[in-house]
Amino acid sequence: MIAFIINPISGGVRPDAARARAELASSIVDHDGDPAEVFVTERPGHARELTKAAVARGVRLVMAWGGDGTINEVASALVFGDVPLGIVPAGSGNGLARQLSISRKPPDAIRQAIVAAPRRIDVGEMGERLFVNVAGIGFDAHVAWKFNEAGRRRRGLAAYASISSRALLSYAPATYAIRINDDKTCAPVRAVIVTVANSAEFGNGAIIAPGARVDDGLLDLVVMEERSRIHTLVQLPRLFHGTVDRAKGCSLRRIRQATIKSDQPMRFHVDGESVMGGTSLSVRVHPGALRVAC
Repeated sequence: MIAFIINPISGGVRPDAARARAELASSIVDHDGDPAEVFVTERPGHARELTKAAVARGVRLVMAWGGDGTINEVASALVFGDVPLGIVPAGSGNGLARQLSISRKPPDAIRQAIVAAPRRIDVGEMGERLFVNVAGIGFDAHVAWKFNEAGRRRRGLAAYASISSRALLSYAPATYAIRINDDKTCAPVRAVIVTVANSAEFGNGAIIAPGARVDDGLLDLVVMEERSRIHTLVQLPRLFHGTVDRAKGCSLRRIRQATIKSDQPMRFHVDGESVMGGTSLSVRVHPGALRVAC
């Protein structure tokens, strides 16, 4: 038995697209002789609940059809277990799916997952929240918050780009003290971005952590200092050239754990989902904690 967890609005599509997605999933799986259960999410957190229930019923595979948030919820319910995650990418960025070479064509992604030998990938944790692709503090967390606030009214890549453009003009960076692994020192840094990456990519080809691997037992900590807003804007194209680590004021370190502190409570995101945290956030990696069928 295979369970499909479908987000009806991921990627900015009309809600009535859920029926077409459900019918496609059922037809492909039924054709291959493997019965399917199909569920459509109705609210935040629903994908996690549906996944836990499916695992309890004994499914062999759970397919997350949606964006990074849907994948995060399903993965969070599967982590540390034996049931693998399958992905049908349908979000605004699809960073993890791109890094795992999963097809953007739903029929192909479904068929690939059905026959794949599951592989283990790492899972990150920030502020007691799990993530499978990228987590962060700073500008990207601010944009994630604004994007989530827009809700169903504005979804998709165009809305994300519009919100990001406006935020670049008004966002004020904070100062952080970051203690990495077992280091004793933690010099303060005024940063526009503090990203912890499991895979290399934010999404849409924007490479935030060149060389990051999902199965190396480490996370990549990327810190971009704010020297000036003009300097930050000039460096942005490097994201799409895979050279952000060469930008002046940018550092990249591979870590097992870290502690990030600030004078003010920190808003952070896990796979694009906004969370309000305290003045101290712990980060760590869970090596090989999730099985993925890809």
